[in-house]
Amino acid sequence: MPNLRDIRRRIKSVKNTSQITKAMQMVAATKMRRAQQIALALRPYADRLDEMAAHLYENIGPNEVSHPLLQKRRGTSGKTAVVVLTSEKGLCGPLNTNLLRDVLRNDSPDKAYISVGRKGRQTLARLKKNLLADFQLKDSPTFAESKAISRYLLSEFAKGTFDAVEIYYNRFVNTLSQVPTRLPLVPIGAEVLASAKMMGEAHHAARRGQPVAEGRPPGSTLTYNFEPDAPELLGKLLPYYVHLLVYNKILESRASEHSARMVAMKAATDNAKQLVKDLTLEYNKARQAGITNEILEISSAAAMMN
Repeated sequence: MPNLRDIRRRIKSVKNTSQITKAMQMVAATKMRRAQQIALALRPYADRLDEMAAHLYENIGPNEVSHPLLQKRRGTSGKTAVVVLTSEKGLCGPLNTNLLRDVLRNDSPDKAYISVGRKGRQTLARLKKNLLADFQLKDSPTFAESKAISRYLLSEFAKGTFDAVEIYYNRFVNTLSQVPTRLPLVPIGAEVLASAKMMGEAHHAARRGQPVAEGRPPGSTLTYNFEPDAPELLGKLLPYYVHLLVYNKILESRASEHSARMVAMKAATDNAKQLVKDLTLEYNKARQAGITNEILEISSAAAMMN
């Protein structure tokens, strides 16, 4: 027969654990809402920046483009820098595992890694990958803090340490869905600017309640005058474009992290409650069996005396 004292201790321990996971779930939900609000507030600005960069590129023309961030190199170093955005803390389900699995699946000898987050750094260091740099950010990083990462990328790219940069992050879809995503960061190709322009104008039209013309993005008939001239303005804009893109992906990663942690803690809380029910049932059965045995012993003793 199970020890009733041990069962009571287990019930108390599981209840305490469920209180902790419930509190963590509520904290993660609050942080998730805050991260979503920041990401959504940034989106209109990012869309307009995409449109501006695309219009500048169109006005210059492909044959006149000379900015290093738009030029595909022929292999001065042959290396590709991979930025891996993971969480600083655990308890967020398979979020980091799924992302790192995609990173390692596409691994090659010519890739060097830049980790943002403790989980990614630990995995890459344990597997003895070529780790160029490591960055740590708060739960709610500011644009100024994220620029330390993008400044390093632009500086090393300009020096020729690597020829291209790609970023792996968890794209936030909704509370229950976060998709590991790979995004080429630099060099910025013409197709990236074109797709960014169409997407940005479509988002802008949707916010204003305008229909999106099939085969032609809204606003495509507009003409722009630039001061100073387009090449000089594009040269100033592209580094800022990279800064904003990195910041945007960091915000999405943080929203995905808090969403995954909230779901994981909710599942842990539900499992703890179910375990308490099972242990309570086991405790009642054991207690009832003990009472029955005592009654049988008393009855047997009384029968023997008679």
